[in-house]
Amino acid sequence: MKSTTNKITYIFFALVCFSGFSQEIIKDEEVAKVDETIKTGNRIKADGVAAVVGDFIVLDSDLDRRIDQITAQGGNLDGVSRCELFGSILEEKLYAHQAIQDSIIVNELQIRNQIEQQIEAFLAQSNGGSMNDLLELYKKESEEELREEMFEINKNGSLARQMQQKIIADLEITPEEVREFYNELKEDGLPTFGTELQVSQIVIIPEVTEEAKQKAIDQLKGFKDDIENNGASFTSKVLVYSDDSGSKRTGGKMILNRKQPRMVKEFRDVAFSLQEGEISEPFETDFGYHIILLEKIRGQEYEVRHILIRPDITQEAIQAAKDEIDKVRESIVNGDIEFAAAAREFSDEKETKFEGGKLTNPITQDFNFELTKMEPEVYAQIQNLKDGEISEVLQDEDRINRIKFKIITVSDRIDEHEANFSRDYLKIKNLALQDKQFQEVAKWQKTTIEDTYIKINGEYRDCDFTSNWLKK
Repeated sequence: MKSTTNKITYIFFALVCFSGFSQEIIKDEEVAKVDETIKTGNRIKADGVAAVVGDFIVLDSDLDRRIDQITAQGGNLDGVSRCELFGSILEEKLYAHQAIQDSIIVNELQIRNQIEQQIEAFLAQSNGGSMNDLLELYKKESEEELREEMFEINKNGSLARQMQQKIIADLEITPEEVREFYNELKEDGLPTFGTELQVSQIVIIPEVTEEAKQKAIDQLKGFKDDIENNGASFTSKVLVYSDDSGSKRTGGKMILNRKQPRMVKEFRDVAFSLQEGEISEPFETDFGYHIILLEKIRGQEYEVRHILIRPDITQEAIQAAKDEIDKVRESIVNGDIEFAAAAREFSDEKETKFEGGKLTNPITQDFNFELTKMEPEVYAQIQNLKDGEISEVLQDEDRINRIKFKIITVSDRIDEHEANFSRDYLKIKNLALQDKQFQEVAKWQKTTIEDTYIKINGEYRDCDFTSNWLKK
C-alpha cells in the first residue's frame, strides 16, 4: 500500500505542469443542498457530483480530466486503478479543506508566478506550442478562464502541501527507533542500495572589481533619484534593468513574511526596516546589489518591489580565474598537492571548501551519491571519470555566479550492496523517518475523515478505498 500511495503522490506532485481537476469550493448552505439532492437522486447528481469533502465538491468529470491531462503530460498510470486515483483526489480535498479550517494562508503572488512558470514550461516542452494549443488541451475558452482555474488548482494544492507539512512538522526520530526500524527491515528483507561514490570539486570564481561594484551602486542610486525626484516608475526600471529574471516578469514584486523568511538575511533586514512608500539605499547580497521599494504592509506580510544589478565581470577577471584553476589542476596532477588540500587552499566555494571540496548529498546529508539518483547535470560531468582522476577544467554557472570554473574528482566508490546499519545509517534513518511520517499522516487522515462532512456517490461507493471514505 505504501508503494501505491507513493506512486500516486509522485504522479501528481512531480509533474512540471499542473494537473487539472475541479477545485470548486461550496458554501455551507450549498453543501446541505447538494447533500439533499444526492439523497433524493435529483438533478445535481445527474449532472455529476461524485463526492463532497468538507467545503469541496468533486465532479464525475474530474477523474477523466485528470487522467487525460496526466497522460498528455507523459505521466504513467500503469497499475493505478480509477478507485486509487479517485481516492488521491479525495485526499487532496481533505488536506485543502482542513488547511482552510486551520487558517493556513497562501501567497497569491507566488501562485501567480508559479502559473507563469507552468505555462512557460508547457510551451517550451511542446516544441513550439501556442497558448491556443494549451487552451484546446485543457478545454478552455479563454486564457483568463484557464489562468483562473490554474489559480484555484495551485492555491488548493499549496493548502494541501502546507497541511501535510504541518502534520509532520514536529516529528523526529530517535536512534533507538532507527534501530527498531532496521531490525524490522531485516525480517522482511533489507533493501539494496545502488553504487555510491563521493564527488569533490574545486571552484574558482572570477573576481568582481571594485570599479564594477561601484558602477552597480551608482546605477541603483540613479534609479532611486529618478523615481523619487522625477516621478519615474519603479516597475519600468525593473522591466528594463533588473537582473533578477525570476521577479522581473512581475515588475520585481515579492511578498515577504516575518514568520516565514524566504529571502536572504540582508534582503529581509532592509525590507523590514522600511516605511510604506520608501525606497532603500543600494545594498549588497550574494546575488549582487539591490534597491527595494516597500509598497504595503499587511500584518506580517510586506509587499515589496526590488531591482537587482549584478556587477559586470571583465574579460581580464575571467581569464585570470581560468589561468588560476589551470595551475591548480596542474599541481594536483603532478602530485605537488592533494585534491583536498588544494580545495581548502584555493577553492572559492564556501559550501565545499572546508570539506576538502566534497559535495554534500542534499537528500541524505552525507557525502555519498547513489549513481543512478544523481542530478543529470552532475552525472554528465563525472560519468566518464575513473576513481581519483581529475577532470578537465569545466565552465559552469549557478544562481549566484554567471560564470565559474571548476575541476572534479570521484572517490570512495561503494558498489551496490545490501543495507548495512553502520555504513548506511543516515539513509536508514531517513527511511525510518519517512515511515513514521507516513503513519502519522494515516492517523491524522483517519481522525479527520471521521470529523469531516464527506459524501461519496455512484460507482465510487463500490470502491475498496484504503481510507474510510465511505465511513462504514
